[in-house]
Amino acid sequence: MSLALLPKADAYDILLLAPSITALQQLILVCENELRWLDMTIYVRKSASMRVGPHFNVKCSNILASDGRELSWCENVQYLGIYLKASKQYSCLFSQAKCSYYRAFNAVYGKVGSVASEEVIVQLLKTKRLPVLHYSLEACPLNKSDLKSLDYVLFSSFSKIFHTKSKDVIDECLFLFGCPPVITVVNKRKVKFLADYVTSCNSLCMLFACVAQKELVY
Repeated sequence: MSLALLPKADAYDILLLAPSITALQQLILVCENELRWLDMTIYVRKSASMRVGPHFNVKCSNILASDGRELSWCENVQYLGIYLKASKQYSCLFSQAKCSYYRAFNAVYGKVGSVASEEVIVQLLKTKRLPVLHYSLEACPLNKSDLKSLDYVLFSSFSKIFHTKSKDVIDECLFLFGCPPVITVVNKRKVKFLADYVTSCNSLCMLFACVAQKELVY
């Protein structure tokens, strides 16, 4: 599968998906023609293309816009806050999310860590910083390595707050303060998303309601 991310003037980004490079090239030209009717253009310099599949790392020609400018192939692209990665199968990068979380946590801890109680710091962490780390995880494929890496981010924060490296102590603190593992958070969010999807009146959602219902059951 090939995809292209097309930033355009005065609007949100467009993500195009196609089963092949040839199909993606044709799709981009069609998209450009439609945008002309709306008096809009694509920022080719800020656009990017990426491949997902067995041949994701095989060198190939760049995708071209109608004026001949090229869309370079990238190893990862950002779409709606999620970083997609070129690989054999659909996968995401979480390094940016973890960096954003650490910056946000350290900014808060640096200001109130020496004066506020542990309860206050944890509450700030849960309401203001954890959403940065958990953003859209229910839409991302997560393997064991990803889950372990994301859990460690919260583990290290509690280690800093409670001044301990004891796993047993930190696990107990996580439990008492209502901070479940990432897999628990993701599963809960997926159930809510699928439940809303199944009951949606949107015509597009209704096309895939049966698939969503099966996922909800399992």
